[in-house]
Amino acid sequence: MKKLAMYVFIDALGWEIYERYGFLKEMALNERKLRTTFGFSSAADPSILSGRYPDEHTHWSCFVHDPQNSPFRGMQILAKLPGFIFDRWRVRHNISKLIKRIHSYTGYFELYTVPFQYLPYFDYLEKKDYFIPGGIMATDTIFDWCVDHDIPYYCSNWRHNEEQILHENKQVISEANAEFVYVYLPKLDSVMHNNGPYSDATKAKLNDLETKITDLYRFAQKLYNEVSLYVISDHGMAPVTGSYDIKSVVDRLGFDFGKDYVAFYDSTMARFWWKDTRVKAAVLDTLNSLDCGYVVSTEELKRLRVWFPDPKYGDSYFLMNEGLLLNPSFMGLKVIPGMHGYHPDAPNSYSIMLSNREIPADIQSITDIRKTMESELAK
Repeated sequence: MKKLAMYVFIDALGWEIYERYGFLKEMALNERKLRTTFGFSSAADPSILSGRYPDEHTHWSCFVHDPQNSPFRGMQILAKLPGFIFDRWRVRHNISKLIKRIHSYTGYFELYTVPFQYLPYFDYLEKKDYFIPGGIMATDTIFDWCVDHDIPYYCSNWRHNEEQILHENKQVISEANAEFVYVYLPKLDSVMHNNGPYSDATKAKLNDLETKITDLYRFAQKLYNEVSLYVISDHGMAPVTGSYDIKSVVDRLGFDFGKDYVAFYDSTMARFWWKDTRVKAAVLDTLNSLDCGYVVSTEELKRLRVWFPDPKYGDSYFLMNEGLLLNPSFMGLKVIPGMHGYHPDAPNSYSIMLSNREIPADIQSITDIRKTMESELAK
């Protein structure tokens, strides 16, 4: 009897969004609210695939402090060029593609809006594509597991657009050889970033996805005796209610970037590396006086499973309150309507699992998703 485990990954389809709009209610009768990991997709996606937390699989933030191994040495000269041209997304994207080609990176790579003068202080994490076997060196992934157990599978090419991805999955399913397909659908994330999670555009995109997933599922049912359907996500999306310029607050203290400290300003957190204990005390005192967020303690980092003995991700972290953006940041220069990357227990952070199969009670976190994959494939 031919069986197929179909896992449909929808980027940023959170529990709060699902509760408001519903999704695949007639087909996926079982639902579960899942806790995400602290951080961004660079932490959450490897957690789904490996079934482990960031302190185990070692992927957390994309940019790490490592000037000795920085691929960006010499790029500070670009800071002298006009920002109104070289800070544009298209220009940055083309420079990113060039760097990616030069260094033979296979993973997702973007420079975003990291100032050119600061780039040489950083290395980039996702040099390898972790959607293929061997992509995460510290641990295995479900794809490594499939190879080890001789299970035929197909993982979508995340570089392709959704129409291509759905077409390619349908082609694979038509051959009826794969036992596991991982359908990667990322577009909802950008729709909600640009329009907000509770917008007409979000509702329309969900309706579109529901139609296309239903079509793919019905197609698979014609070729397989049994199709297990799981819809999963990495995190939710919060509506943005305001912003705060943390970088200017730190700059006004008058310390020298590179000499006294190094900082990376993500969309929802600021990460710091200290060169001077006096500077550390002054900056943290200032940050602790703000009401837009808080300095995350070492104890909490350990509870969240994102503490690392190697401080490449940071010595200290300032996390914004849900709904507030750090702006301008190294990831963007304008306030947008939707964002993720807040505390995992923030209301809009939670992920989901929907299925036409019963979901075991111990599936509570995105790190538990892999267990359901192995269970399905072992049947």
